[in-house]
Amino acid sequence: MSEKIKIILVDDEQLILEGIKMLLSAKENISVDFMATGGTEILSHLENTAPDNFPDIAMIDVQMQPMDGFELVEILKKCYPELKIIILSSHYKSSVLGYMVKLGVSAFLPKNSSKSVFIEAIEAVYKNGMYFTKEDHQMLSTYLNSPARKKSLFENEETLTAREIDVVKLICKEKTNQEIAELLFLSPRTVESHRQRILDKIGARNTVGIVIYAVINDIHPVPIKL
Repeated sequence: MSEKIKIILVDDEQLILEGIKMLLSAKENISVDFMATGGTEILSHLENTAPDNFPDIAMIDVQMQPMDGFELVEILKKCYPELKIIILSSHYKSSVLGYMVKLGVSAFLPKNSSKSVFIEAIEAVYKNGMYFTKEDHQMLSTYLNSPARKKSLFENEETLTAREIDVVKLICKEKTNQEIAELLFLSPRTVESHRQRILDKIGARNTVGIVIYAVINDIHPVPIKL
């Protein structure tokens, strides 16, 4: 991988920040460009970051004060929808994972993950937009075992048309709007309209949400690390 993956770290414990930075420092293709101990600090940094230097991935701790990780993720996803987010937490629970998936988070890592898992997750999120382990998939399956909970993950879910499902399948294969248009004999504008209707129908916020929806509903095989 020749391109540098630009990372920002957010954790209210300075020791954790320094530890993760040191852990990643040996990888030539990963660059920790900024570290912050709170949400306000990182938001201020991003507001003043030029597009050419904008980070690819934010790694965020869930438990922070006064702005916790949930609130920060919601703001980031609203203001910077293309920014990929990896959540770090000591509380690896199905309800937390389910909520983070709904917000469009790309990966969820316990803080005690190994160095190899950290690097694997970062590279997968950068390349594919998401990273799920076998444990994540099992946890999501448990969380979604109840129909009520499945419905709560995508509150505005409506039935997708056959054409919209075709678009979803191609989105999951990382096809661009232009490529989807060529494959389905549509105009790029029509594909963009389909994409927006899909987001509106399922209540997702971004492409990651579409992929999660497709995995949950057996439209696309789960891209998990076994």
